Amino acid sequence: MSPVHRINPAELSPPAGFSHAVTATGSNLVFLAGQTALDQRGVLTGSTLPEQFATALTNLLTALRAAGGSPADLARVTVYATDVADYRANAAELGRIWRRLAGRDYPAMAVIGTVRLWDEQALVEIDGVAVLP
Repeated sequence: MSPVHRINPAELSPPAGFSHAVTATGSNLVFLAGQTALDQRGVLTGSTLPEQFATALTNLLTALRAAGGSPADLARVTVYATDVADYRANAAELGRIWRRLAGRDYPAMAVIGTVRLWDEQALVEIDGVAVLP
């Protein structure tokens, strides 16, 4: 059983692709560094936001699995996007990518617009916190 529990009060708007609140009762916190669309050689891949999002999320989940966790253990995820309008325009596709890679257990999430990321061509970066039993 996952130590992460999602709470979505009826008094708030229905969440789409996130949870309003998450409680966690595990014993190990995993702080996941921001991941972009870098491949194993450190080369940025993908030219569109969905392509880069898929690689960045894959990288985040790879780090999480290496720490002994799974997508269901994610309590908090922050997405940094260089173009929030582009993120919103691609929201349906990004949701499909999330569900394919991470399933339907959504953490508490935020999308933050930023002028640029560490890698100049990066369109998106994803970090997170997971709680392991």
